Amino acid sequence: MADQVTGGCQCGRIRYQASIEDDDAYLCHCRMCQRATGGVSIAFKNLPKRDVRWATEPDRYGSSPIAERGFCAHCGTPLTYEAYDHDRMDLTVGSFDAPERFRAVEHSGIESWHRDWLDTSHLPASRTDQNQSMVQRWMEKLGRLPD
Repeated sequence: MADQVTGGCQCGRIRYQASIEDDDAYLCHCRMCQRATGGVSIAFKNLPKRDVRWATEPDRYGSSPIAERGFCAHCGTPLTYEAYDHDRMDLTVGSFDAPERFRAVEHSGIESWHRDWLDTSHLPASRTDQNQSMVQRWMEKLGRLPD
């Protein structure tokens, strides 16, 4: 049975609801995704285009001759990868309201894979609320830490 999940961009202008059959996702490391996101990889959930309902359609950019990418022109959040000739699409895992439910089951575009960035668990780590200058800026502007 399919679950109904929701998501959207950082500023909230673009929202969606999606019907998903499982929690499988994947990481894409290709240069196109690296350039489109500014990251070393991006996590995607692949699903049929028909299973996504947009409250507000994302802005779209023809990122190559074979596909376009959905994003929010107001806040810059990357939202989709959509091949022109395919009935499936990818939603960015980070744009889901509950991204923690998804699990990576494969890698794609490994010709551009930066392996040192995948397992960084050995590096020092801190929480946002432990960074006093960051906390101070948020408290001055918002009165609380962001979600």
